Amino acid sequence: MIGMDILAPVVVLMAWTMVMWVWMYATRIPAMLKAGIDAKGMVGSTGASLRAQLPENVSWKADNYNHLHEAPTLFYTVAIVLAIIGQGDGFNTTLAWAYVGLRVVHSLVQATVNKVAVRFAFFALSSLVLMALILHAAIAVF
Repeated sequence: MIGMDILAPVVVLMAWTMVMWVWMYATRIPAMLKAGIDAKGMVGSTGASLRAQLPENVSWKADNYNHLHEAPTLFYTVAIVLAIIGQGDGFNTTLAWAYVGLRVVHSLVQATVNKVAVRFAFFALSSLVLMALILHAAIAVF
């Protein structure tokens, strides 16, 4: 269908978010066990309350998982708008793939070395791409 190509990067970013979910728990649960934290006895706690008890590099995965629920929500929305109005192909799809690629690299940086300047560069670039997609949607809608 015309304009639906943009949905492929949407699905890939959703799948990547689940990869980060698995990575988060694959590191968090063993770290909790090693630290002697019994989740069964925890009442009303959040992941943030674990931060002081777990190694920083374990928390980085959880931080990134949370980040994948912030700005990407705008990406999902604009991609669906562009698909609905038949503008989700061509250059907009290229921009969508660039956004997803930048977010994946951002995740990998944050979850491994977590160099803030490098991480911010990928975040800023992805934000510029997102702004371009929103601008394209606004031009098409208005």
